[in-house]
Amino acid sequence: MELLEEVVFPLLGGGSPWGAEDATLLDFPSGKLALTTDSFVVQPLFFPGGDIGKLAVCGTVNDLAMRGAKPLFLTLGLILEEGLPLETLRRVLRSAANWAREAGVQIVAGDTKVVGRGQADGLYINTAGVGVVKEGLQVGISRAEPGDLLVINGYLGDHEVAVLSCRDGLELKVQVSSDCAPLSSLVETMLSAGRVHAMRDPTRGGLASVLTEMAVASAVALEIWEERVPVREEVRAACEVLGLDPFLMANEGKVVAAVHPDDADRILMAMRSHSLGGESAIIGEVREGRPGEVVLVTSLGSRRLLRMPSGEQFPRIC
Repeated sequence: MELLEEVVFPLLGGGSPWGAEDATLLDFPSGKLALTTDSFVVQPLFFPGGDIGKLAVCGTVNDLAMRGAKPLFLTLGLILEEGLPLETLRRVLRSAANWAREAGVQIVAGDTKVVGRGQADGLYINTAGVGVVKEGLQVGISRAEPGDLLVINGYLGDHEVAVLSCRDGLELKVQVSSDCAPLSSLVETMLSAGRVHAMRDPTRGGLASVLTEMAVASAVALEIWEERVPVREEVRAACEVLGLDPFLMANEGKVVAAVHPDDADRILMAMRSHSLGGESAIIGEVREGRPGEVVLVTSLGSRRLLRMPSGEQFPRIC
């Protein structure tokens, strides 16, 4: 309790934000309830452009946003390794609180547990997120339709390269910041601009995974145009050094959406006007064909199947 009263509560809003009760009572506007949960393990805990606290808040907010929900409330469960410096914990909590305010959500409940040395990479975070979806709004991974165009809000691979650049033993001399960011405001802009059928954030497994999931769930085929997919030269260089594929790399501030073709240009313009969408692009289309098949049209004009990875390229990325 001393840790909560002296460290956790003050950094998450002053005093106990949920009244030290075992459960929080919440008021909801009308609409459907959206609920998600996630766990975050990243090594190192701090990296260019982010840290595990920011990652936990943004990742949970983004999972809600992918269903068209307005994120409202988060929980924060902390698994602390024995010997974790208090200043490290304070930095993480300050970051989580700051990004919760930025995303317009409240951290309303939480928990702490301590495990032995060497059992938690310093700190793990578990979250739950709650949001509300407006009546009549239907957005889901199974709702992509033939003819839809596929849009993304910027560069692939920034998060994974940023984390790897801090890892001991990897000679990766690049200056790339993680794209970690709360996407709810951008998604709201997209939904206001036109018909969005399906959305997903390409975190673990990258773009290839979410496209495959969308194709399977919607029983459609997807065609992706490699030349239109934004990838930084620094990320391409890192991939060449490490033998990685940018289409499989983790991202924490990207949304891939299937949108109605008649609204695609309007949605794209709206995305580019947003601070998180300046490099947005149309990267492919939804087609009738073999359900679950994702075809990449390369810069040379050849075609190859884009497959979901069998495992993570590197562990403890997000």
